[in-house]
Amino acid sequence: MIKWPVDVPEFDQEEFETMCKFSHQTDIADFGRRTAKALGYENEALSIAPGAIINYVPDEQIGKNVRIGLYNYIKGDVTIGDNVLIGPLCSIAAGNHKFDPQTGWFSGRTEPDGDDSIVIGEGSWLASHVTVTAGVKIGKANLICAGAVVTKSTPDYAIMAGIPAKQIGTIDPITGEYLWEK
Repeated sequence: MIKWPVDVPEFDQEEFETMCKFSHQTDIADFGRRTAKALGYENEALSIAPGAIINYVPDEQIGKNVRIGLYNYIKGDVTIGDNVLIGPLCSIAAGNHKFDPQTGWFSGRTEPDGDDSIVIGEGSWLASHVTVTAGVKIGKANLICAGAVVTKSTPDYAIMAGIPAKQIGTIDPITGEYLWEK
């Protein structure tokens, strides 16, 4: 038997199999809402897919009709606007570690250096594997393309891509058309 550093409940084989099957299905009606509720979120329009880790983000900082995809990592002073979609495997972590020349290593705890909070603007979509770094404010209705690393704040209706993310287009707020930069 494995000795865990914290108390982990014992499951019999049937309970364990049921838990495993349930945690690997995303097509169950209301699964994401049930997951959000199990994690302590009261927001009735919040959906959290399996494997998402959300640390230190209070309920009131997550808007209505938010969908958080598979295996996300969201931590710290993060505010997510209404109607936001966050694809799978995204990392959104507010705060930074500081190098300490006396010890020769980065501090083990996050230390603020100005405003390290992150804001994801209303109506935005972060596609899969997006990373948002500390201090970034993503504008309203942004499309952040898959694999982008957002290191600077973005304007409203921007299409961002790359490492580091750069604006490659805009979204027409009237028609919804994507307008690509040349």
